[in-house]
Amino acid sequence: MAGNDLVHVVDDDVDVRKSLGFLLGTANFAVRLHDSATAFLDTMTGKIEGCIVTDVRMPGIDGIEFLRQLRARGHTVPTIVMTGHADVALAVQAMKEGAADFIEKPFDDQILIDAIRSALDGGKQVGATHPQSAEIGSRLSTLSERERQVLNGLVSGLPNKTIAYDLGISPRTVEIHRANVMSKMAAGSLSHLVRMALIMESKS
Repeated sequence: MAGNDLVHVVDDDVDVRKSLGFLLGTANFAVRLHDSATAFLDTMTGKIEGCIVTDVRMPGIDGIEFLRQLRARGHTVPTIVMTGHADVALAVQAMKEGAADFIEKPFDDQILIDAIRSALDGGKQVGATHPQSAEIGSRLSTLSERERQVLNGLVSGLPNKTIAYDLGISPRTVEIHRANVMSKMAAGSLSHLVRMALIMESKS
């Protein structure tokens, strides 16, 4: 199997490593398991093939610091970060630190497999999902003022309850606005929405 079909699973939880190793193995990926970011960085001294799947919360070097150290060492390997449902701020930070994607746990197995295939494909599928800045700007223009406020809160990494408090509305209303934002922006996931917002942020 080619090196670009290789997936490195970096997670301190042995059960998670084993389950992901089994899942990805049955999906015909070559898999290497690492019990910490430190162990991975100590052993991977040359070019890193394939992609990385890691957890945002780990003892020692966590997922965010792992991304920083990878970039500091000149590695451009695509990295997918798994986050908890409440870890919106960490997920957004991971994207800003160069993560190819983030996936909120618990997730459907196929979502992870699709994200890995997209990452191994050099982001071609991701690129198709994330249009150029002109088209993103056009979609942004369809948002109401309140929807823009909710979007700004999401991109700032704020949970729904905090956005609701800041805007003086109910969490349920935030959920409705969030769903409208996702629809109008044609975002297939929160990570897609964040990536589009970061593209526009980099253009401003």
